[in-house]
Amino acid sequence: MSDTVNVALLVIRVAVGVVFLAHGVKHFRNREKTVAWTSSIGFERPEIQWFFMSFAEMGVGLSLLVGLLTSVGAAGVVSLMAVAFWTVHRHAGFWITARPDEGFEYVMVLAATAVALALLGPGEWSIDHAIGIADDLDGGIGALIVAAGVVAAAGQLATFYRPERAG
Repeated sequence: MSDTVNVALLVIRVAVGVVFLAHGVKHFRNREKTVAWTSSIGFERPEIQWFFMSFAEMGVGLSLLVGLLTSVGAAGVVSLMAVAFWTVHRHAGFWITARPDEGFEYVMVLAATAVALALLGPGEWSIDHAIGIADDLDGGIGALIVAAGVVAAAGQLATFYRPERAG
């Protein structure tokens, strides 16, 4: 793999990793606000949503930053963005600035980037590569891992999302 490709994969991993780590820390530090928000959009058990959202976002962020279990981290991104799309962004249309509740362009780009990482792998400048598992978790296996993330998102929505009870 060329240095150019390794730099590109590192830039992508770090950019998406920082976004998720920052969101996770923000949600963790603002427990009451995040619990109220998840309740207001229709999630039952908002305390559980706060806990798992915060730690999933931080874990995904760290995974991508260091390139450890990158396809699993990418699956987490896709899962989180699928839930965000379905619960918040889909009704607002495409443009993120179209309405106060934000369109889905942002979550789509993050999810697509994560799928690309799962398919391509983390690059040689990653812990996955250093410990010899990078090639075991990318390509078709990466796609299957991402598919499991989509199933997890569907499970979360089926179990906890009740928009008719929002508020």
